[in-house]
Amino acid sequence: MFMRILNRMEEGFIALLLVTMTLLVFIEVVDRFVLGHGILWMEELTLHLSAWMVLFGASWVLKQGAHIGVDAFVKLFSTPTQRVFGVIAAGGSLLYCALIIYGGWVYLAKLVKIGIELEDIPIPKWMAHSILVIGMALLGLRLAQLLWRIVKGEETGFRHVDEAEEALEDLSHEKQEET
Repeated sequence: MFMRILNRMEEGFIALLLVTMTLLVFIEVVDRFVLGHGILWMEELTLHLSAWMVLFGASWVLKQGAHIGVDAFVKLFSTPTQRVFGVIAAGGSLLYCALIIYGGWVYLAKLVKIGIELEDIPIPKWMAHSILVIGMALLGLRLAQLLWRIVKGEETGFRHVDEAEEALEDLSHEKQEET
């Protein structure tokens, strides 16, 4: 139940970020190139929103199995060996997330202590940069779930989008529709 609510919140937040960024960039372009002036804080807000979207998106894409991966080498091995590679990859990725979370936490603590704001928007910088910890925690959660599925034998490793296979399937469907 908790994961279902988290999934919906994550997807909704990503959609909100994307719509907001699109509107801000549109307004910024019209204001700058049609009206001849710009709104100073919009660029900074768009930059921070894109960082939030990327880090939320990394977690969401991992959950969907939509990352593009290079797994030709791993596919040469048997399924048990692929699972070993999967455990190593997921474990290493979890370690990386833990290091980023720790470093992000130290960084945010220093920003709170210093008390500085963003350059053009009057909000504390630590709030805008808190996505470092939030995004990596979500990614770590997804990696822990993947690691558990690998250990249970439900997965052999990271699920990847195979663009070549998808293109061949699309081509095959198109040819079948023509005949």
